[in-house]
Amino acid sequence: MRDRRVMAEALLDWYDQHARVMPWRVGPSERAEGVRPDPYAVWMSEVMLQQTTVAAVRDYFTRFMTLWPRVHDLAAAEDARVMGEWAGLGYYARARNLLKCAREVSGPLNGVFPDTLDGLRALPGVGPYTAAAIAAIAFDRCETVVDGNVERVMARLFAITDPMPGSKPALRAVAEQLTPDRRPGDYAQAVMDLGATICTPKSPACGICPWREDCGARAAGIAATLPARTPKTPKPVRHGIAYVGQRDDGAWLVETRPERGLLGGMLGWPGAEWGATAKVAPPVAADWRDPGGEVRHTFTHFHLRLGVRVARLPLSCTPERGYFVETLAPSDLPTVMRKAFDLARGEMGGDMGAMD
Repeated sequence: MRDRRVMAEALLDWYDQHARVMPWRVGPSERAEGVRPDPYAVWMSEVMLQQTTVAAVRDYFTRFMTLWPRVHDLAAAEDARVMGEWAGLGYYARARNLLKCAREVSGPLNGVFPDTLDGLRALPGVGPYTAAAIAAIAFDRCETVVDGNVERVMARLFAITDPMPGSKPALRAVAEQLTPDRRPGDYAQAVMDLGATICTPKSPACGICPWREDCGARAAGIAATLPARTPKTPKPVRHGIAYVGQRDDGAWLVETRPERGLLGGMLGWPGAEWGATAKVAPPVAADWRDPGGEVRHTFTHFHLRLGVRVARLPLSCTPERGYFVETLAPSDLPTVMRKAFDLARGEMGGDMGAMD
């Protein structure tokens, strides 16, 4: 394996030619001309990219930056509007932390993001990875950024065969050894691009990799098998019921989910906590009907099987749970709740009124 400085320069030379174009990224040629990344845009993108693909994030990032181009704009936004725009991106705690962090930066910090790892870690919702990414990419701090792509590259480069997640500390240690003092922001993005475009999970393109002569796994013929992973335990299955009710005047019966927990703070159909069974009383007395079928949705730690009940509700009804909204757009709902509406509407042959 070559000297780490030589390896870093080889990767940066590759990145200068092959860097992915991202709406939130200042490319290497622009940075060479003195253009500096906007810390707000870097922070926004890194929060959105947590456990989410670049392809899924692009449109959300562009829309958020159009609606709220400065951190002060986002800090002043209504919670419900931000949560609605986030709908469909998943992991909704990120949206709540996005608002908390924006208000911290906009208020006490006068709109200025900290430029150190410790300062960034003190912000709401900013963990070790996100802080390192912002420090390196936005401020060119010499911090090591380790995501799934980087872990894969390091496992192959150093032929680390111990399975994940137990090998994470070792992977971070070797990544830190390689992080250069020069252009650390570009280097951080270069390693991630390498993993995303060449050192891919399946069929890595080793022949065109700038680190091919340094790679221990390639030399041993085991690149495609790394990183090794401990077998996953099967996800449990939880059950629930969603009551999709529309009043005669067109208003929808909804509830705001608790701030803590899955889909926290999001709109949804009245129901109950998801568990081993799906027994829960309706939110209001009515002729609730089962349209047949069920909604299936997978979260990080479990599979959800959601039964649906639908009803027309009289103007005089007073629900025990939830409240009525006169207008409701599909984008106001998280994906699993939109699936419930689609099942209710589809199975009833259009008897339910459409959303706006």
